[in-house]
Amino acid sequence: MQSNPDHDNYRSAQKRKLALRRLSPLMTILFLLLLWQWLSDRELVSPILVPPPADVYAAFAAALDDGSLVKHTLVTLGEMLYGLLLGVAIGLVLGYAIAKAPLLEYILSPIIVAFQSTPIVAYAPLLIIWFGTGPTSKIVTTAVIVFFPSLVNAIVGIRSVSPRLRDLMTSLNAGPWRAFRLLELPSALPVILAGLKTSTTLAVIGAVVGEFVSAGSGLGYLVTTARYQFDTPLVIVSVLTMTAIALSLYSLVAYVEWRSLAWQRRSAA
Repeated sequence: MQSNPDHDNYRSAQKRKLALRRLSPLMTILFLLLLWQWLSDRELVSPILVPPPADVYAAFAAALDDGSLVKHTLVTLGEMLYGLLLGVAIGLVLGYAIAKAPLLEYILSPIIVAFQSTPIVAYAPLLIIWFGTGPTSKIVTTAVIVFFPSLVNAIVGIRSVSPRLRDLMTSLNAGPWRAFRLLELPSALPVILAGLKTSTTLAVIGAVVGEFVSAGSGLGYLVTTARYQFDTPLVIVSVLTMTAIALSLYSLVAYVEWRSLAWQRRSAA
């Protein structure tokens, strides 16, 4: 059986594009590191403001060796995950209820919009007064900040379901649960997962803002302590750790999205 040259060329081009896509983030990181090192070597920026990469690596190794980085990372990660689950769960349930009952949107939208339009740093101290200085206040702060994207995407996803398909489910005498499981959830899933990716990145902000206001542990506390000690390398280590957590959670959701929506790719093909 002879192979088709055009098909082989197409597959080769697709493989090159895939390889380039996977290498692009590494190339970007390498470029930034080289630029950082170049600025440090030429002393264009004060090392107090932007320490050289070697100093940051030394701070990372020291924090890793004494266990402080792992300890504070686990605290922030726990607050993030609990807050993310709480905020997303409430957002999805309330979003589904609003999508099914427009009157509920008119009743709740002023409260939701007013609460969401206020910067998180404004009412984070209030949440700490209500829930204490422990992890509960950070969990609630995280839940509040991730709630809105989940709510909006749930409403948009459920309302985007085709009316013709709804009529078809009605003609088949499908109950609410069956219609939700077979029609509404699969149709709304792409939009809901897109909102979840946004929520995962916001979860870092929620937890860390709460730790900035009042905390005895966590990456936000570590940043605050290092800032008062003018330990810029440790501040950068903490910030990069937050970034790594956010990217990891985002990538995990993206992978779940890719696996969950495989049926869409097969139908499109």
